[in-house]
Amino acid sequence: MEGTKTSHEAGPSSVIIDKTKQQITQKSTHTDSSDDDEEEQSIDHSKKSVFVPGPLLSLKEQIEKDKEDESLRRWKEKLLGCIESDLDGQVDPEVKFHSIGILSEDFGEIVTPLPVEESQNGRTLFTLREGSRYQLKLQFSVMHNLVSGLTYSNTVWKGGLQVDQSKGMLGTFAPQKEPYVYALKEDTTPSGALARGVYSAKLKDNCNNKGFIRF
Repeated sequence: MEGTKTSHEAGPSSVIIDKTKQQITQKSTHTDSSDDDEEEQSIDHSKKSVFVPGPLLSLKEQIEKDKEDESLRRWKEKLLGCIESDLDGQVDPEVKFHSIGILSEDFGEIVTPLPVEESQNGRTLFTLREGSRYQLKLQFSVMHNLVSGLTYSNTVWKGGLQVDQSKGMLGTFAPQKEPYVYALKEDTTPSGALARGVYSAKLKDNCNNKGFIRF
């Protein structure tokens, strides 16, 4: 009799346990499903954030794409600053530097044509007083195609040791007949007895991978 009583008492508790297990299983299933949804959303979001640029086209190809639309064609030529007769179909842009100048309150402006003549190699192009403010000014042309995000780096040495390096953004430029003139941000020469001496510099842009200005 006691055994029968025990079996009757165990019945409801086993049902409760089974229900509890079922609730836990359902909760775990919902949690896993929620995690999967979040993971899928994360994957979808990462896919949407990836930008794949189209192929680079020459300016000639870009203009000829809408050649039938005269107003759009004229707008493109005005925006790009060039005419069709100047376009050669080359895709890769080219930047050619014509001169580098220095602006200072001490002596005004000194301009050096580029490339530097062999007779000037090893010679001092300009002299600045310590603690004086100055600006470098570049004159350059852009050919063949748009140059987007043109940047520069200027590295300075003294006695074979690098003493300074600066980088900056010049901007985006379209091909045009007249050269561009761009003044870099103002800087100050070092001061003190240890700072006096002869410095050399190398100015490089991110368009001409093999070219740089050394002075």
